[in-house]
Amino acid sequence: MKTIQWYPGHMAKARREIKEKLKMIDVVIELLDARVPQSSRNPIIDELTGEKPRLVLLNKADLADASQTEKWARYFRGRGAEVLAINSQTGKGVKEIAKAARTLAAPLFEKWKAKGMKPRAIRAVILGIPNVGKSTLINRLVNKRQAKVGDRPGVTKQQQWIKVGSELELLDTPGILWPKFDDRRTGFRLAATGAIKDELLDFGDVAAFVLTFFSEHYPLKLEERYKLTSVDVEDLGSTFDEIGKNRGALLKGGIVDYDKVAELILRELRAGTLGAVTLERVEEIEE
Repeated sequence: MKTIQWYPGHMAKARREIKEKLKMIDVVIELLDARVPQSSRNPIIDELTGEKPRLVLLNKADLADASQTEKWARYFRGRGAEVLAINSQTGKGVKEIAKAARTLAAPLFEKWKAKGMKPRAIRAVILGIPNVGKSTLINRLVNKRQAKVGDRPGVTKQQQWIKVGSELELLDTPGILWPKFDDRRTGFRLAATGAIKDELLDFGDVAAFVLTFFSEHYPLKLEERYKLTSVDVEDLGSTFDEIGKNRGALLKGGIVDYDKVAELILRELRAGTLGAVTLERVEEIEE
């Protein structure tokens, strides 16, 4: 896979606008995909937000490996952030967000109180890459369809302030990706979870990456789901053949339809049919 380079105009604009608005922000809420916590982090966010108090939300936690989510939570806490594992679809953990934001903003509000300033609602910005679930989370927080929701990257196109009760105001922003991915594994992980538009990468390459990762970390899940005898990473073609035959992904003459097999693997991964999995490890970062 070549280095992916793409930077739509609305993302460049979002970056400028976020920088301008940060003076008004008390707490930065960073929304990550719990299945790919590091790959779904935008390094530009560190540059933009600086020392602002940070709340990291590990979204889609129900689709992630719980033991790995706990490791990632410890990792981010060790770097000064507050962390919550949530599910914006079901609302699990969402009620804890306002409380965590209050805790993070407390030192700032105490400082204002000492100066005789009146308290106001906490102002927070939600940042995250496309398709990580920001709009769904905001709708869950406000209990209505205020932010546009879609299952494809890049639904939110402009910033908007949204009130959550009387104590929290959220600045919604378009998802922003960095201009390129130097690590091909980052591109594969984001493509596997649907953060990158499907047409930007070859389905077969991404599915092969998923099979290789599963063969090392979750071999039983693969074997049980697709009734495989084993997974040979040196000969993934034979694994594609076995899955295709077992699931009926065939062309005329009984020839395996590799595109259909790849699409099947990615669809079932994204839906959680392959089980709760995390596609990267804290140990990789620490190494």
